[in-house]
Amino acid sequence: MLIKRNLLLFFRDRANVFFSLLAVFIILGLYVLFLGNLMEQNLRDAIGYDSGKIGMVTASLTLAGMVAAASVTSCLGALAISVADKQSAAKDFFTSPIPRSRLTMSYALGSGAVGLIMTLVALALSEAYIVLTGGELPSPSGCAMLLLTVVLSVACGNAIMFFITVFIKSQSAFTALSTVIGTLIGFLMGIYIPIGQMPDGVQWLIKCFPMTHAASMFRQVLADGELSTLFANAPPEALSSFRNTFGVTFDYGGYVSGFWFSACMLLVTAIIFYTLSMVVMRARRY
Repeated sequence: MLIKRNLLLFFRDRANVFFSLLAVFIILGLYVLFLGNLMEQNLRDAIGYDSGKIGMVTASLTLAGMVAAASVTSCLGALAISVADKQSAAKDFFTSPIPRSRLTMSYALGSGAVGLIMTLVALALSEAYIVLTGGELPSPSGCAMLLLTVVLSVACGNAIMFFITVFIKSQSAFTALSTVIGTLIGFLMGIYIPIGQMPDGVQWLIKCFPMTHAASMFRQVLADGELSTLFANAPPEALSSFRNTFGVTFDYGGYVSGFWFSACMLLVTAIIFYTLSMVVMRARRY
């Protein structure tokens, strides 16, 4: 019932739903205005010829980052309920027979459910756009990998956001946090500026940010096959360089990350941050 309450409160507040996806709308707007043209030109320069598939591939790369961003911002938007309760309903809950651990768990599970729903919706819309621009639906194995990526992405994003909001006690502080994350998420996902075009120190920082690996996993499933086709007549190092530049894979001093490396990264990060949240909540007697 507590989880159902949190879900109803979130989806009934249309403003909260909108602002939790504001970063997604910004990414879409920037892609339509100029990011799409820049990425298409970079891809033409990399393969050395024009192709009708270029627009679809660049859309897939951008939409993959957008879906990963949605898994973070939607979870954060749902956690606004926990912050509001701290200010207005904490005493009511704490004097009720509901255990505090159950109350806290309802916030985590509720935000995770919201993140899962919103990320699946974003993924479905992205797939529809890719098909309309000349792409194809993923194979059954590709669909399974996408669903796994959605689950791991939401689990990791929710764990990180939940841990951060444990320390947030006012709605003004939460609003500031949401603004900062909404601003940075496009850069951290390598959407606004390709990761390979950033300074080396910034590149390493982004590669170590767990949610960037969610974007990498989505890109590998949605765009990597078509990229290999486009680069079929180009030198092998050209494809490798493009993949590393645009965040399809990450180069760690000679080791190139793959799908399962990123999956393990998300899983381990989720476990660590959920564990840290439990430790903090016990210390503070939540």
